[in-house]
Amino acid sequence: MRFPTHIVSAGGFVEDGNGNLLLVKVKDEGWVIPGGITEVGENLIDGLIREIKEESGIDAEVGHLVNVVSNTGIHKWYDGVTDVPTKVGFDFVCRAVGGQLAASDETSECRWVPRDQVLDYIAVPYLRTRYESYLNYSGFVNYIEYTTPAHMECIVKLQRTI
Repeated sequence: MRFPTHIVSAGGFVEDGNGNLLLVKVKDEGWVIPGGITEVGENLIDGLIREIKEESGIDAEVGHLVNVVSNTGIHKWYDGVTDVPTKVGFDFVCRAVGGQLAASDETSECRWVPRDQVLDYIAVPYLRTRYESYLNYSGFVNYIEYTTPAHMECIVKLQRTI
């Protein structure tokens, strides 16, 4: 029997307490949700806190779950050769608790954006869908499934309370 391989990641909708959200800018997708892949042996929450700090300089506290995201497609890594397996991601609402905004090796810029202007910055469809789910959050966790490439439309397949 062959076991499936999934990448596990987490994203954070980081709020500053003044109606702003943290956005980070990356080379391939423009402005995105801070977060990334958990490392071997790392739990989801610690991985998200680490990724937010690495990408933005901000210390965050993780709150409630908003989205469970499933990329059911396989695509090539940046090298054009390596297959990237399917991915399962979890988006959480987070609260900034310290740190200073600072770009990193992974990001060219980071900034606080007023909540009502966030979608003006987000161009990639699967990221827009995730932000829309956050902005319209009503106590239900969204399940979002998409396939690669990331520019394809993302459809919310299921919404249920967890």
